[in-house]
Amino acid sequence: MANRQLSPEELKVLFAPLLVEVRQKLIDLSRGDDELKFALRRKLYKELSYDERGKPLRRKILKAAKYAEQSGKCAHCNSDLEMLGKNAVLDRAEAIKGYVPENVRLLCNTCDRKLQAERNFS
Repeated sequence: MANRQLSPEELKVLFAPLLVEVRQKLIDLSRGDDELKFALRRKLYKELSYDERGKPLRRKILKAAKYAEQSGKCAHCNSDLEMLGKNAVLDRAEAIKGYVPENVRLLCNTCDRKLQAERNFS
């Protein structure tokens, strides 16, 4: 399923003003302190990424569960995966549903790259 994209109108009317507001709020809160603005921006980015992807420990636990469930095999090509290694990737069936057991499978890097390209995400 394709991820929903913002329409040109939504980008203009909703997103652009939001981005301007957030950037201005960072400037206001940091009161000219560039290091504080940097720290606030980084923390905001990190927390928003957790909203999207969940926290790393939760994904690590899910990855281990999927590894066991799939007997250490790629869900797409059935090749061997390293336990929590760099060649194992959690793939969401529907991004909006997040990283939950019923929405993910474990893939090898090769299959993940192929599927991302097919989905026009790479």
